Amino acid sequence: MAPRRVKALAVTIAAVSVCVVFIATPANATPPNIPSYSTALSRLNALTVVAESHSSTYDRDLFPHWITITGACNTREQVLKRDGVNVVVNSSCAATSGSWYSPYDGATWTSAADVDIDHMVPLAEAWSSGAWAWTTDKRRTYANDLGGPELWAVTDNVNQSKGDKDPAEWKPPLTSFWCTYARAWIQVKWYYALTVSSCRAC
Repeated sequence: MAPRRVKALAVTIAAVSVCVVFIATPANATPPNIPSYSTALSRLNALTVVAESHSSTYDRDLFPHWITITGACNTREQVLKRDGVNVVVNSSCAATSGSWYSPYDGATWTSAADVDIDHMVPLAEAWSSGAWAWTTDKRRTYANDLGGPELWAVTDNVNQSKGDKDPAEWKPPLTSFWCTYARAWIQVKWYYALTVSSCRAC
């Protein structure tokens, strides 16, 4: 079963399989709970491989976000504070200054307007790999998850180029980040018991 699972995530899993030494990114640019290589490989092999389904019924509004986390701060604003450097916010919790390193492409930004908050496993991809059967409360939790590597502060146009693509269709421009990207993707899939599909282009 393992070879089929390795094919299921294509280029990203290839990155995990060959990467033993990881390239560090700036400390404030990395969400929590990214598994080690060995843990990621074990969790990959625990994933269920089935065809995606229900994609025609996906609606982004089925994943309520961004929600209030604390005070005036919503999820997006919390990620900007968590992953930025010297972030200053106003009374509405909007970032007025700071800097943000985007691990997807290695760019650093000093305006929060240039930064998107990316869902590592996109909402549409999650929907078609199991979230269609979840309650709204669980989808809300998923879309606003600050406890794992689901939410990333990244360059806005890079996030837009990713869209709803999985690792077989899109990978970050910064190749030194591929290993971390793979481990984070696997962690989210594993934690939420989402499925993976066999690679169509392998």
